[in-house]
Amino acid sequence: MIGLAHEMQIRVARPGDAASIRRLAIDNAMFAADEMSGFDETMAGFFAGSLEGHRWLVATNERDDIVGAAYYAPEPFADRLWNLYFLAVEPNGHRRGLGAALIGHVEQELRQVGPEVARVLIVETSSLDSYAQARSFYAKQGFDEEARIRDFYGPGDNKVLFWKGLCQ
Repeated sequence: MIGLAHEMQIRVARPGDAASIRRLAIDNAMFAADEMSGFDETMAGFFAGSLEGHRWLVATNERDDIVGAAYYAPEPFADRLWNLYFLAVEPNGHRRGLGAALIGHVEQELRQVGPEVARVLIVETSSLDSYAQARSFYAKQGFDEEARIRDFYGPGDNKVLFWKGLCQ
């Protein structure tokens, strides 16, 4: 059973968490199992310490089972802009505050490093109907829809970019 957000702990991901994080991506239909090579390479680079500034976080329940994960990093070639590249919770844990708690933790960490390091957080998602819940979620978390890039992921599948200022 997936608990509520107040029953979970958030910590930095460890190498032994990779399979559970990967499972979250597949179980949430973010990627098919055969599309995970780039995802796996990113996790491996983080665990090897070769991706400076990148952060993988996991949310765990009282049994230390991973019930959510987030990955964020500084956006290359941008001024103090960070990208929340991945956010997922157990499918049966949706609408229980787990994703909001993870985003809150990411924002707290970025605000703690200060505006000289982090001033904006963005997140990108798809325009497909199957991502309507994700778009609504980000809007409820205070992100503004900033842009749409037509046909980015494929014909009829636009990239939707959300923006949130951190220096408030």
